[in-house]
Amino acid sequence: MKGGRRQVLDRLPRAGHKDALQRHQLLRVRRRSVAWVPPALLLVCIAAADYNTTGEFRIISWIVLVPGIAAAICGVWGTAVFAVLALVTYVLADAAWSHQYQTGLPDFILVAVGGVLATLACAVRVRGERRMLHMRDIAETTRRTVLRPLPPGWGGLDHAAVYLAADSMARVGGDFYDIQPGPHGTRVLLGDVQGKGLGAVEAAAALLGTFREAGYHEAELATVADRLEVRILRHRGHTAALGRDDGDRFATAALLAFPEDDGGAVDVVLFGHDPPLVVGLHGVRQLPPGDGLPLGLVELAGAGLPPVHRVPLAPGEILLLTTDGVTEARDGDGAFYPLAEDVARAVAADPRTAEPRRLVAFVRDRTLRHCGGRLADDTTVFAVRRRVEGEAGNGRLQS
Repeated sequence: MKGGRRQVLDRLPRAGHKDALQRHQLLRVRRRSVAWVPPALLLVCIAAADYNTTGEFRIISWIVLVPGIAAAICGVWGTAVFAVLALVTYVLADAAWSHQYQTGLPDFILVAVGGVLATLACAVRVRGERRMLHMRDIAETTRRTVLRPLPPGWGGLDHAAVYLAADSMARVGGDFYDIQPGPHGTRVLLGDVQGKGLGAVEAAAALLGTFREAGYHEAELATVADRLEVRILRHRGHTAALGRDDGDRFATAALLAFPEDDGGAVDVVLFGHDPPLVVGLHGVRQLPPGDGLPLGLVELAGAGLPPVHRVPLAPGEILLLTTDGVTEARDGDGAFYPLAEDVARAVAADPRTAEPRRLVAFVRDRTLRHCGGRLADDTTVFAVRRRVEGEAGNGRLQS
């Protein structure tokens, strides 16, 4: 994984025929494919070796390896060309020897059949690559739909986020986050749906859709929280009616609001989620843990929805929210990643770390280093603060 680069979210790649070939050529120098070099060198070496060996030890039949190598790294037409070249080279090289040393028709058939099979195998490989690219495009579209791109300064907030799927091929999972500005202030939601797979993505999409509407229209944060709880229950009822076995999903979540009438505070509602860290130039502190249950399980608590807590914030302080892919990351000895302590040391050593984009990149890199790159769960790191004029660098980092 390479960090520090913005993800290009405004382009939707298409897995066309030429695209599949260009994106999956394995060998490139200065953006030019050199995939033809290994089979070409092998062809020349086998022909030269056969010319310099004795008649009792002919190796020209090894030329059947040339289209086989080409099938692994070249396109279909490139493989077909090498199959023909191998056959022609075999005929010329074999004819150069006297009759008693010629390998003759059997090896000719071997090289010809090998070339045909290599070309067919290459066609199957390229077709599989094209299908894989198409599936990746679908996953990327789903990811863009669930985790929509957030413009810089959206809702008057500096923000940065990184999302890492535990399944690197899936590219999308049950973690979700969003910022929704509205007439009653800017609201922020980050959460983690229990479980994995498309069922978790569906639940996350349902909650985000409700948040985007309720977060804009509802004046009270408690009402937004109630709407989220109702939505997860409705979603569970729908999946249960379909006969699916994932009708008991729940989601941990942190719901925040930056009120317009108080520029030095944030309202927080925690649904079984780890409390955010407040990161600033003067250190790191953790907000009090909430006593609420996850979304979908609130009815199990006699007190109902968790309360809304207003927390004071100093100018420039960042709220750092993470999912359990960070807090439950373990090293080789089974020790959890010490997020708060690590961030505090980083800010003390370099105050520039207390900036959303740098902070998110730092937590991402340190989490991956702590667990050796083996993520046990989907991982989201999200940093947000009231916008500081004159600073830039918001957005999603590439995973």
